[in-house]
Amino acid sequence: MFFFLRLKAFLQSLYSIINPYIDLALENIVLRQQVTAFKKENPRPKLTNFDRVLWVFIRRSWKRWKNALIFVKPETVIRWHRKGFRLYWRLISNKGKGKDKLWTNKEIRNLVHRMVSDNPTWGAPRIHGELLKLGFHISERTISRFMPKKEPSGDKIKKWLAFLHNHKKGIMAMDFFTIPTLFFRQLYVLFIIHHDMRRIIHFNVTFHPTTEWVTKQIDKAFTVEKPPKYMIYDRDSKFSLPVTETLKSLNIEPVRTSYRSPWQNGTAERWVGSVRRELLNHVIILNQGHLYNLLEEYVEYYNNDRTHYSLKKETPMKRPIIKEPPGDSTIIALPRVGGLHHKYVWKDAA
Repeated sequence: MFFFLRLKAFLQSLYSIINPYIDLALENIVLRQQVTAFKKENPRPKLTNFDRVLWVFIRRSWKRWKNALIFVKPETVIRWHRKGFRLYWRLISNKGKGKDKLWTNKEIRNLVHRMVSDNPTWGAPRIHGELLKLGFHISERTISRFMPKKEPSGDKIKKWLAFLHNHKKGIMAMDFFTIPTLFFRQLYVLFIIHHDMRRIIHFNVTFHPTTEWVTKQIDKAFTVEKPPKYMIYDRDSKFSLPVTETLKSLNIEPVRTSYRSPWQNGTAERWVGSVRRELLNHVIILNQGHLYNLLEEYVEYYNNDRTHYSLKKETPMKRPIIKEPPGDSTIIALPRVGGLHHKYVWKDAA
C-alpha cells in the first residue's frame, strides 16, 4: 500500500513538472496557427475547414484554450463543434438507407399536404394507401408527421366550405356600409352580392335608410334578376319584419347571421373592404349623387374587368380571353374609375 502511495506521488510530481511545457506547446501551436491565418492575403482572415477542426480538437483536449483565442469568439468554436455533431449524426442516420430515404424528400411532403387539402376527411392510413399505389414506399407514421397540424375544428371548417361551394349558386347576401361626406353627413350604401361569381346585383345610396326603403330596393333588384334560394344578412334594425316578409314573398329564404359575427357574411364584408381600398379611401364624397356615380362606375369595373383571386383570376361577368392577339397590335390601357384602375386590351397598330 505504501508503495502505491509513493508511486502516485511520484507521478503527480512528474506531471506537475511536464504540464507547463504541455500548455506552452499547445499555446504555441494555436498562436502560430492564428498568425498563419492572419498572414493570408485577405482583408479578413479566411478560415478553412482544417482551422475549424483544429480548434474543435483543441477545445476538447485543452482546458485553457480560451486564453490563446484571438480572432474568433469562443461561442463560434462552440457553434462549430455543435455543427460537426449534427453532421456526424446525420451521416450515421442516413447510412445504409439508399433508395428508401424518402422521409427527406420535399416533394413527398408537399404531396401529402396537397392530399390533406383536397380531401379533408382523409387520415394518414388513407393517404398512405394512395402513396403506395403511386409507388412511394413510406411508412404511415412518417405520413402522420408530414400531415399539417390542424385545429380541432379544421374538419368542420372544410366541410362548411364544401357546403358553401356546392350551394353558392343559390346564395346572395346584402349589407350596409357608411361613408361620410365633405361636411360630415353620413351616407348609407345598401348592396346585394351573389356568392357564385361575386357579382354585385344591386346597390343604392341614401341619407335616411328605413325598412320601407330597403324593401323597395329588394323589389328593384329582382325585377329582372332571378331571385336566389337564400339571402344572408345581419341583425341590423333596418332588416326588420317587413324585409323578411318581402323576401319570403319572392320565395327567398332569409338567413340571419349571429350577433356580432360579421365573418358569417364574409363575402359581403370582403366587398366592403375592396370598395374602400380601391375607391373610397382615395376620394372625398361631396353628396349623394357624387357617391352614387362613383359606385356605379366602380361596380361596372368590378363586375366586368376586375379579376378575382377567389374566382381563379376570373371576372364576375367572365371577361373573354384573347388567346392569340392580332399580328400588328399593341397593348393599351383603358382607365377605369377615374384612372384609379385600368383595363388592358390589344389594339391594332393601324
